[in-house]
Amino acid sequence: QVHLAESGGGLVQAGGSLRLSCAASGSISTINVMGWYRQAPGKQRELVATSISGGIPTYADFVQGRFTISRDNAKNTVTLQMNSLMPDDTAVYYCNAGGPTPALARHFGSWGQGTQVTVSS
Repeated sequence: QVHLAESGGGLVQAGGSLRLSCAASGSISTINVMGWYRQAPGKQRELVATSISGGIPTYADFVQGRFTISRDNAKNTVTLQMNSLMPDDTAVYYCNAGGPTPALARHFGSWGQGTQVTVSS
């Protein structure tokens, strides 16, 4: 079993930046994929960015170069640096981990408790 602990959410003005962090513990040897999803009120949870070990990160179209996902495999952490935030980025952001593919991680992997990101206009 994998436990994920997120941190770094908060309130920021449009155009500002936030950095989300997620630390994994437990059965970390099972983790190949780590990523971030978000869910806004009344909307479905959607992919933000995902990172496969040894692979190239992938991003949702709406990111448009504003966000960067990075992993530290030695520390079992994944971070999401978010710049040029917009009010539409307001959501609860969730860390996800599992594998061996992003789809399998999403459906069968572990989730963090979520961290609120609020962007004011």
